Amino acid sequence: MQKSILGLLAAGTALVAVMAAPAIAQDTPKRIGYVVNYATHEWYQNVIKGMKDHGAELGITVEVKDANLDVAKQVSAAEDFIAQGVDVLILTPVNEEGVVPLLRRAKAAGMPVVLEGNPVKGMTTMVAICDYDTGYDAGVEAGKYAKENLDGVAKVMNVGLPLLSATVLRSEGFMDGIRTEIPDATLVHDLDGGGNPDRSLEVSTAALAQNDDINIIYGINDSSSLGGLQAWKAAGKSQDDLLVVGTGGEGLAFINAMENEPSYRIEAAMFPEKNGYTAIEAAIKVFNGEEVPEHIVSPTAPMVGDEWSTYYDYDGSTRSIKWDAVNALVAPEKCTKTAADLK
Repeated sequence: MQKSILGLLAAGTALVAVMAAPAIAQDTPKRIGYVVNYATHEWYQNVIKGMKDHGAELGITVEVKDANLDVAKQVSAAEDFIAQGVDVLILTPVNEEGVVPLLRRAKAAGMPVVLEGNPVKGMTTMVAICDYDTGYDAGVEAGKYAKENLDGVAKVMNVGLPLLSATVLRSEGFMDGIRTEIPDATLVHDLDGGGNPDRSLEVSTAALAQNDDINIIYGINDSSSLGGLQAWKAAGKSQDDLLVVGTGGEGLAFINAMENEPSYRIEAAMFPEKNGYTAIEAAIKVFNGEEVPEHIVSPTAPMVGDEWSTYYDYDGSTRSIKWDAVNALVAPEKCTKTAADLK
């Protein structure tokens, strides 16, 4: 995953109790090495938090190395973990093609590998959300909102990222979902916001200067939706007849937006902490040689209005996940559409 799409968890005492369920496998690894693609981003900080907290409850040490968006550094870090004899390797690929040879070397060394986030040719298993379904579910909620609050009109500015199949799927899913409620919903602007706030602000500003006849802003991540909203506000426009829909729930930004911005009403939450939790469960399975699906789906959920508080506590500076609520979410066994459907 590129820097452009990169997305604080304070664990309370309740976390330990919720995570105390024993793993299905008889044996657990003692050391897991995780090579993250970009550890300074809130999304991955929360993925790491989920891994370490669940690992600690099960007596597993989770060691982390940061590739910092450098595929050569990622390969080197992974090779170090293999040489050190960790029991399982977890990777969030910086570059899908660049990791292929590494998977071959890991296999030759007998090292079980779990991927997080992005598929790579030759992988055993990957823990990730269903991107199309995530966008679709948010689109359905956006359509319902537009029916009730926007006179049944949906004119969308998509602040997307065409570089990556995952984000293309989110955007396609959103438009398909909204059209189940409003069949004549239109895509007015289809933008490349780069997944970062500065680029999203720039392209959104230019698009609105050309045609501001929109009433819905959809962003493929929180930076994209917030960049689009910033452009709208900078143009001096009212939020009274506007809906903003974000994706990710990466850190604190979306909570602040849903609390303080009248138009930011829907968030397609991807629960990074749960991604980390599920990656540890997958690591235990591959360590024991259990059969695992190629894609282990981590759940998502659209949060409307103050529904975010169903899944998170927030004290004004930090957030903590409500594990009972998140673990109760049922993920689909398989995704409606995948990257293969885009080819």
